[in-house]
Amino acid sequence: MFTIKKFHKYLSLFISIQLLLWTISGIFFSFNSIEQVRGEHFRKPDIEKSFPIDEIEFISESTVITYHKRLSDLVVEVKDVNGIKYFDQKSNLVNKLSFEDAKIVVTQRTYLSPVTILEIVEPEEGSEFRGRDLPLYKIESLSGEGKAINVYLNPYSGQIVALRSNQWRAWDFFWGLHIMDWDEREDFGHILLRIFSILALLSALSGIILFFRIRYKSSKRTDSSV
Repeated sequence: MFTIKKFHKYLSLFISIQLLLWTISGIFFSFNSIEQVRGEHFRKPDIEKSFPIDEIEFISESTVITYHKRLSDLVVEVKDVNGIKYFDQKSNLVNKLSFEDAKIVVTQRTYLSPVTILEIVEPEEGSEFRGRDLPLYKIESLSGEGKAINVYLNPYSGQIVALRSNQWRAWDFFWGLHIMDWDEREDFGHILLRIFSILALLSALSGIILFFRIRYKSSKRTDSSV
């Protein structure tokens, strides 16, 4: 006879590994500040706040203009249905920052020391820069403690779009385990996660029912023995 006890036992055994992964990843998330993970403490807030950076103007539903400060120049980003283009104040298309100027931007806006730089033009599955528009400059840098930090810079606007450290990589790893998307670590609405979430709910509910049934039977035996 298949009882609630057996159902709870075998269901819990089946999902136990994922339940453990959810618990471990949840503990990691709770002990790590998202601001630290994103590397916000490496930015120079006094520098960022002194420039009119990322002032956004909505022209229409399909056209958005964003103004950026790039070194001593103002760059106008125009995003519409045709893509993204960058202009100077005279409406001329701007060139990419040189590698040396990109390093200067990192020095000005962060507490990091740039070491090497390369340009990324192709997307990579599960990469540190996923979700960002390409091309990007990847500037390998060092913190004051000698930690290796990757800075991802938009070569046209001069904006730092991401800071990636070992702490972020650990967070990303556990996030992949948590949402059960081990490759791209982005999709938390896929069918496998939904199935396991429902099974975890059923396991919890059957455990609660089982607890009260055992307690009820125990109290009945106690009453009958008095």
